[in-house]
Amino acid sequence: MGKGDKDWHDKSLKWDPVVAATRQFFADPASEGLTASLSFFPDEEDRCELASYTTPDVALTPLPSEAFGAAIDVIEPMTSSDWRGGTPTAWVMRGTVSFIEAQRQAAPGKYAIVLVTDGYPQGCDEADDTIQAVMTDAEAALAKNIPTYVIGVANPPLPDAPDTVSDLHKIAAAGGTEQAVLIDTGDPSQTVATFAAALEEIRSASVSCTMAIPPAPDGRSFDKEKVRVLYTAGGSNAPTELSYDQGCATEGAWRYDDPASPTEIVLCVSSCDTIQADTQAVLSVDFTCESVIEVPL
Repeated sequence: MGKGDKDWHDKSLKWDPVVAATRQFFADPASEGLTASLSFFPDEEDRCELASYTTPDVALTPLPSEAFGAAIDVIEPMTSSDWRGGTPTAWVMRGTVSFIEAQRQAAPGKYAIVLVTDGYPQGCDEADDTIQAVMTDAEAALAKNIPTYVIGVANPPLPDAPDTVSDLHKIAAAGGTEQAVLIDTGDPSQTVATFAAALEEIRSASVSCTMAIPPAPDGRSFDKEKVRVLYTAGGSNAPTELSYDQGCATEGAWRYDDPASPTEIVLCVSSCDTIQADTQAVLSVDFTCESVIEVPL
């Protein structure tokens, strides 16, 4: 993003503002409750290998944390000749998914990939250096319940600067997040603000509005009328019980994906909006001994 070999690879217009917003996100007290890791594209000789991405540069770390800023300080090139080239997007996707699958064994939870790039895949072999290859990897990740968010850092509005971000929408769509967030550059202060807003949008989606119903313990069966959904707002110790409303006509309600044979608990739109706006929200589900709701047939 800032090698300086082209006018549109101006470090002050791309790398510096993106790094500033990224540091802010990882160190922001509002990120409390999230856990993140960070991977950089590696040196040229290792960039097209799965093993280069299965161990991130910053391990899974509870936020807020200064560890990410420290890692950026280490990786930031001192001269243009030190800049790492290539954009091995397909390999970073595959390695990150492998890392997440291993982490899930010890720490179950909701995981997502946030891909930040200023260009299309390049630097590996022909089969991997395509948007389609990365779309396939994003689809495979989504099938494992790992959505992919994409932030594309566009080139500054300079003569002859190529468009290297428009097709990133396809990767976001394949990854289940509809479209990429494309960041205009040219004004560093605006780039910082826009990039920070993109990260905030992703952070607000950290609480899922859909919860899978776990298998019942041995010797027991699931009773769909013996369920309570509780929401604890950030900074509060007192949970609020959300009401069950299969038609979602009630504010602060939830429903089943299929009332006849439910497999998921789904927050209604008003509940989802409220909870996703609260980055420290906690959702919990109680399976009670007595019937507490009535599910229509």
